[in-house]
Amino acid sequence: GFLEDGILVQDVSRTRRRYLGSWTFPWDVMAVLPTELLCLLPGVPRVPGVPAARANRCLRVPRLFEAFDRCETRTGWPNVFRVAKLMLYLLLGIHWHGCLYFALSAHLGLGVDPWVCPSSTRLLRRYLHSFYFSTLVLATVGDTPAPQREEELLFLTAGFLLAVLGFATITGNISAVIVNLSAADAAFYPDAGPVRRVHLAALRRVGLFRGWEHGLLRQLVLRLRPQVFGPGEFVCRRGDVGREMYFVREGRLAVVAEDGATRLAVLGEGLYFGEISLINIKGNTAGNRRTANILSIGYSDLFCLGKEDLAEVLAEFPCARAAMEAKGRELLLRMGQLDTGAEAAATAAEAKAERRLRGLEVALEGLQTRAARLLAQLEASALRMALRVQRLEGR
Repeated sequence: GFLEDGILVQDVSRTRRRYLGSWTFPWDVMAVLPTELLCLLPGVPRVPGVPAARANRCLRVPRLFEAFDRCETRTGWPNVFRVAKLMLYLLLGIHWHGCLYFALSAHLGLGVDPWVCPSSTRLLRRYLHSFYFSTLVLATVGDTPAPQREEELLFLTAGFLLAVLGFATITGNISAVIVNLSAADAAFYPDAGPVRRVHLAALRRVGLFRGWEHGLLRQLVLRLRPQVFGPGEFVCRRGDVGREMYFVREGRLAVVAEDGATRLAVLGEGLYFGEISLINIKGNTAGNRRTANILSIGYSDLFCLGKEDLAEVLAEFPCARAAMEAKGRELLLRMGQLDTGAEAAATAAEAKAERRLRGLEVALEGLQTRAARLLAQLEASALRMALRVQRLEGR
């Protein structure tokens, strides 16, 4: 089977079609071709030619790496598996280097000088000597016979350079294993840097946010909240009050009809929807409600930006708020969801309410002034009364 939108597909026909249409199929076919039959042709050496003719088996190396990755993600001891994989790579490297050393020795002549492989009659003895020699070279021990020919010098130099590269690779892998030992703690305190880099581009694609400064977008990115939806789960339904917009991180979403089965459109990774719900535009015929049913096809990872979070950020950027409302009005006009008459009526009602509010504020200020004046008169009267009482008591 294979995973499609997080769902395991085990249908044989679909699996077959997917495999036949993938790029791995021709490579697998070439990897299993019996190319060793070419050694039966006249003029092809028997023993040295067979390993070279089987070189097409190396075309399946990417599948081996894929198997290693899957085992590493599914095993309960990933660090131990990584160390074991590193040791396997190390042994394979020594083996291949030993094979090249033996091939060079056979070309120069076995046992012709102390550097090449001795001319032993036992095949195991030759292999062990080649493996031991390659271990000394790749471990940079240096306890090897001095090369006598130019080919030997070049081979030994290349081996030392590969050893340096191998040591750097091993050190990096061991460091990664040590770092991963504390990865569980870091999971509870994720770094916001990658989140900014990934989602800044997504925010810039939103028409309402286009042209905003970098600092404002960074504050919006930090307000994004992750949400996960399972197969067949509705992200939003038509008629619901919209309070946030969504960005599709992974997975696929379907815009479905009222029956919940007919797909009208499919939203993939990097797309967004629901941006009109973030602002209240006068004359919006939808009334700030969802206009479509959004259904998760498989497992979908989304990021949502709430209306309250946007309002908190825009409180410090009034110009950006005005520009966003203007762009939202233009978008509603293009979509045919803006009632200009209702917008004018709402604007007039808002202006009337503002005038009444200003009148109430003026009246309140007058009442406060009169109250302060009466309070001052009361305090003066109380002071005069206290003085008269003191004079009467003095008599």
